[in-house]
Amino acid sequence: MIESLNTPLVWVLALVVAQRLGELALASSNTRKLLARGAREVGRAHYPLFIALHSSWLVAIALTTPIDAQPIWPLIGAFVALQLIRVWVISTLGSYWTTRVITLDGAPVVRSGPYRWVKHPNYWVVVGEIAVLPLAFHNWPVAVVWSLLNAVLLKYRIGVESAALVGRVA
Repeated sequence: MIESLNTPLVWVLALVVAQRLGELALASSNTRKLLARGAREVGRAHYPLFIALHSSWLVAIALTTPIDAQPIWPLIGAFVALQLIRVWVISTLGSYWTTRVITLDGAPVVRSGPYRWVKHPNYWVVVGEIAVLPLAFHNWPVAVVWSLLNAVLLKYRIGVESAALVGRVA
């Protein structure tokens, strides 16, 4: 039984889950610190939908991909590249990075790192991840369905975030 779990799919999913749990811990810590400094959360009601989307995406990959599926290694490489960009985004935002929309009046809007070239670079990373990871294991239905669900949520989220940043200095 244990040998049957020693597959690229299991290892990749385990690593992604571990990464996401670490990110949630960091985001939670940053959120608490920002709120203690007087920040406020905006759009709290939609946050559980993001947790559900990302969790169900990983579960869908696990349940609908044959456990012995051989990956398309260049797409795994693309997924790794997306993780490097994610680390760049997180390190650029530092203590301001969270998975929620938290705004601190008077704090400048970050315009360094990837934010020099792209608005919402973390969301671009997520768009890529949601498509690339299932495609790397030949699972195009999950890539399509969760990409569409993500697009709907991101459209709403970007509006909430943009409104929260109005009046903040660049």
